Amino acid sequence: MLSLLPIGFILLNRNYFLTLTLFASIIFSLPSHSTEIAKLNLAISNNAVAAAKTASGWQLLSFNGLTRNKNWRAVSNTAMGVDLASKTSYHIKNVPFEHGRLASIAVTVNNKVYLFGGYTVNESHAEKSMPDVYQYDAQTRKFTLFSQMLIPVDDTVALVYQDRYIYLISGWHDVGNIADVQILDTHSKRWYLGTPYPGQPVFGHAAGILENNIVVIDGVKVAGIKQGKRQYKMSNQSFLGKIDPLDFTKIHWQALPLHPGKAKYRTASNGSKQLNSVVFAGGSDNPYNFNGIGYNGSPSEPSDAVFSWDLKAKQWKTLNSLSRASMDHRGLLAVEDSFYLLGGMNENQQVSDQVIRYKPTKD
Repeated sequence: MLSLLPIGFILLNRNYFLTLTLFASIIFSLPSHSTEIAKLNLAISNNAVAAAKTASGWQLLSFNGLTRNKNWRAVSNTAMGVDLASKTSYHIKNVPFEHGRLASIAVTVNNKVYLFGGYTVNESHAEKSMPDVYQYDAQTRKFTLFSQMLIPVDDTVALVYQDRYIYLISGWHDVGNIADVQILDTHSKRWYLGTPYPGQPVFGHAAGILENNIVVIDGVKVAGIKQGKRQYKMSNQSFLGKIDPLDFTKIHWQALPLHPGKAKYRTASNGSKQLNSVVFAGGSDNPYNFNGIGYNGSPSEPSDAVFSWDLKAKQWKTLNSLSRASMDHRGLLAVEDSFYLLGGMNENQQVSDQVIRYKPTKD
């Protein structure tokens, strides 16, 4: 069944002007197309994920994250893989730093995985953004210290352009969000600063890239200080950025209509050539501390919603839902015609060991 729904929204830009507009969202009434295909060796959430090919085929990879106890001691530097052909899981030697990390992020360039930062947590819950970038070779299962970020950042998004450049957009640096776009040239190991993110600086946002088109949504903003403590709120925003083909540091940003549903935190996302879209799956509309309890004191619950920004139609589309609601993701892996979710949190903030295959339906 197909229906066309006009929806009104109010967009608040950086100068606090209100703009009223209308957009169309195509709603598909579709059954779920997600199934569990394997179990990880360890239940893990808030983990960086990536995919790479070896002689035996595609490997789904997980680094760092939070184990089932969900306290500061449960912050891990564990690494795991899933061989997609055999659906078997295996351990990888831990990421080579002393303490576990949360909110790191990984991407694959030229079949090498790049693992960025994250933050450490100590017994007093003090957090520190870490600067290092490791390269991981899925064939040899070896880590190499590759670089350090210009600005140590965690809970950011990482996007790959031309199988060479990695873009880190906004995110959290020690005591606050930044609007910076940091770009790593993996050929030269040089860092550049790109056109800053035009929205409210955020952490836990979601983004994907297709060719030179970047779509970034949502995240958590700092909404002031109360009794000496930062107050956090969801930031309901959607932006399209086009990378200038003549200068990879220039991004032409424009506001998009707001996506279907509420703004979300730690939604899994990636580009889809099949759909000519950037796809977003799961997440939670209540921002939370690493244990899944909201900053407002209420337990956060996951979403099963999946939607996309169609770059050709220039509109949001609601896709078939996940079979089980899921949140606390640091990436959505795209392999051939399917997407994969590794771990995360299910209902009641339960840390998951599931590997979920999601196959979007093309209209």
